[in-house]
Amino acid sequence: MSNLRLYNTRTRTTELFVPQDSARVTMYCCGPTVYSFAHIGNARPPVLFGLLARVLKRLYPKVIYARNITDVDDKINQAAIALGVPISVITERYTQAYLTDVGAVGADLPDVQPKATAHIAEIIEMCESLIASGHAYEAAGHVLFDVPSYPDYGKLSRRSLKEMIAGARVDVAPYKKNAADFVLWKPSTPELPGWESPWGRGRPGWHIECSAMAKAHLGETIDIHAGGNDLLFPHHENEVAQSTCAHGGKIFANYWLHNGMLTVDGAKMSKSLGNIHLISDLREKYRPEALRYWMLSGHYRQPLDFSDATMQQAKSTLDRVYAALDSCKDVTAATDVGADAVMAALCDDLNTPMALAELNALAKDAQKAEGAQAKALAKARLLAAGELLGLLQNDPQVWFQGEQQSDSDAARFDALIAEREAARTAKNYARSDEIRKEFADAGVVIEDTAAGARWRRI
Repeated sequence: MSNLRLYNTRTRTTELFVPQDSARVTMYCCGPTVYSFAHIGNARPPVLFGLLARVLKRLYPKVIYARNITDVDDKINQAAIALGVPISVITERYTQAYLTDVGAVGADLPDVQPKATAHIAEIIEMCESLIASGHAYEAAGHVLFDVPSYPDYGKLSRRSLKEMIAGARVDVAPYKKNAADFVLWKPSTPELPGWESPWGRGRPGWHIECSAMAKAHLGETIDIHAGGNDLLFPHHENEVAQSTCAHGGKIFANYWLHNGMLTVDGAKMSKSLGNIHLISDLREKYRPEALRYWMLSGHYRQPLDFSDATMQQAKSTLDRVYAALDSCKDVTAATDVGADAVMAALCDDLNTPMALAELNALAKDAQKAEGAQAKALAKARLLAAGELLGLLQNDPQVWFQGEQQSDSDAARFDALIAEREAARTAKNYARSDEIRKEFADAGVVIEDTAAGARWRRI
């Protein structure tokens, strides 16, 4: 049994993590709706919960970390109609942009990255199951969840029915039995994407997508469900209701984790204030590793403020840690050295501020180390801590030279990725191999992911 402790939103207590099956630990994190470029707030869940998945993989032999892509949604539909293109044009573009952006700040790729449009059959099946069990009903081409049929509705978010109706901003449509009932399936007009179903041509509601994808890849009951605290109601509350009822009363998720929101210079991010910062823009202004350090500097359950001052502090702190690592450049790191203190901090409800404090303590030890043996040990400990946290990913000399990818490099590498895909489709493997060598010679590695190929500097 591990010593990992996590704050469970379901019970409002910090609990010892005990998986259903220690040989197969499951975690689901709500991913993006891909209709636009991601802002810095969108990076917090994949960075933090990706780190949690990394911790879990050090504790258990098999971990399945799923993070979905919502690729059918009204905002996506609007963007596609505005451009006169299929929704796949919008979703493929912004899925790749999202993966590039969060990958730049070190977010771990999930083991499974399901897309809603690839799970329409499972969504329809779940809707049929809920209707059959009396927890959903069909009305005017819609399928709606019957909220009063599930007495525990509201327990996760701890809201009264009155508060939930106000919080959900529900439209009291004439076909609803109850004002709080929410849509599982809705009809599509000819210009909208749709799939054939027992209730006519239509498309899924947002909430049912995650329930169907989680079941398909992780099972009826999952160990950990994670996401931003803005999703607690109605999204996560609705997931619990529909999944529990579709699975004969089984618990949907044993542990619920929610991260706090980001502010900018002390204010909530909003279009009206004009303070929404895209990750792609921030990557040009700040070192991506400094962005990651800043995101780890606050506890995941608390709000985190973004400002030039906080970024300067993150960069200067990383400078000191890299300087400590550079002070040991004349020795080879010792072997079989772990990062026990950092791991212990992360096992305490993913306490990243404490983990960074331990990293900085190791940096001080490295600066003070004298003699080859002491330096080799200090260097190994510092590198092990950095590997666990996703930091110290550069050679110190490269870090201090401030080497960053230029716009021209990015354009060239993106073009080569596209050319490589075309070459592979045409079975021109010689050209594909040449392109891979070009990347290797430039110090860049190609990563083939479920969403397509991407590149990153080594």
